[in-house]
Amino acid sequence: MAESTESQTSPSVTLPPVTKAGGLARVWRLILPLMFLGTGWFAFDHWMQPEVREKRQRGLPQLPKTRVIELNVVDFEPQIETSGVIRAHNQITLTSQVSGRIVATHPQFEDGAYFEEGTVLVELDKADFKTAVASAKSQQAQALAILAQEQTRAKQARLDWEDLGYEEEPSDLVLRVPQLREAEARVEAAAAQLEQAERGLERCQIRAPFDGRMRQRMVGVSQTISSGTSLASIFAVDYAEVRLPIEARHMRFLELPEEASDSPVKIILRDALDESNKVEREAWIVRTEGALNEQSLDLFAIARIDDPFGRESGKAPLRIGQPVSAKVPGRPFENVVVIPRKAVRQLSRITVVDRDSHIITKRMVTPLWENDTDLVVSDEFLVDGTLLATAYLVYTPDGTPVEILPDPSPEGEPPVASNGNDDKTD
Repeated sequence: MAESTESQTSPSVTLPPVTKAGGLARVWRLILPLMFLGTGWFAFDHWMQPEVREKRQRGLPQLPKTRVIELNVVDFEPQIETSGVIRAHNQITLTSQVSGRIVATHPQFEDGAYFEEGTVLVELDKADFKTAVASAKSQQAQALAILAQEQTRAKQARLDWEDLGYEEEPSDLVLRVPQLREAEARVEAAAAQLEQAERGLERCQIRAPFDGRMRQRMVGVSQTISSGTSLASIFAVDYAEVRLPIEARHMRFLELPEEASDSPVKIILRDALDESNKVEREAWIVRTEGALNEQSLDLFAIARIDDPFGRESGKAPLRIGQPVSAKVPGRPFENVVVIPRKAVRQLSRITVVDRDSHIITKRMVTPLWENDTDLVVSDEFLVDGTLLATAYLVYTPDGTPVEILPDPSPEGEPPVASNGNDDKTD
């Protein structure tokens, strides 16, 4: 009875038997990933980086690397770069001095056409001016006739006075002097009117005042114009000018002509619009404006370009309004060293490498001249054959040895190695 009660109140739980095979499976699931990771690391350490492993085992330090250039003491002529715009040295507006109707124009009276001095560019109707000349000649003839009559009368009056036996000198009224002077004045007036009429007739033909080129035509045939009407804009072609600004900091390097007797300075001009255009033209700085620009404080030099359109020389033309760049030679420096700007750090600091020990020394230099690519310095420490480091040797103090890399191959320059930093400041 008691046994039956105990069996009713305590139900039995059946557990799966724990086998030895199940425990080993759990262990292998933990060990296998660790074995794979360890094998991969061993392969990477021993096969993928044998040189790094060998250096790490040896414990040898890695030297900073750099390329070097050899400096030479030379004489250097600085070139001041500037730019300007080609302009005509003589550009005028052609006008008429008389009124009239245009009856003809020269074939070269067109935009962009060349013409020679004395060419009749515009011709006006001459009819009225020819009439004026004829009228003036008639008036002159009448005045001359009246003068001749008065001269005869004056001569006859003196003879009559002498025939009467008067001893005193006759008066001007007796000798008809006032009438004679009036007749002479009329002759002079008639001559002036004739000259004016002939000048008006001549001005019907409007001629070119110099060898030039037409910039803009403003009138045409059958158009009636008045005195002072603008006919065309023209400019001379014998030479052109370019106005070149010189910065104040560059003036001390230049010797520019100030007087007409000063020697001109030869410069080279190039096209500033097309950098691929390698054509160069010579020009000569002949004067300066003598006053600084109020805004920029630049001094403007005026350069002269002979035969700007190449009509005589056959050279490429330089057109009016074309921007050009120029290089102005300065006073030459003697016994200086030219240092590439890429080898200069902040505060004009350079790194010199000893040829034998490859130990570096850093120096401060004071440039006599500098531009976008080079610095020109004069330093007794920098002699012929001095090796200059071009890499960014960051955090490398004086006395540090470096490894000099060979010059890059012509096929392509590999990147310059340093001591592992890309920072460009020392």
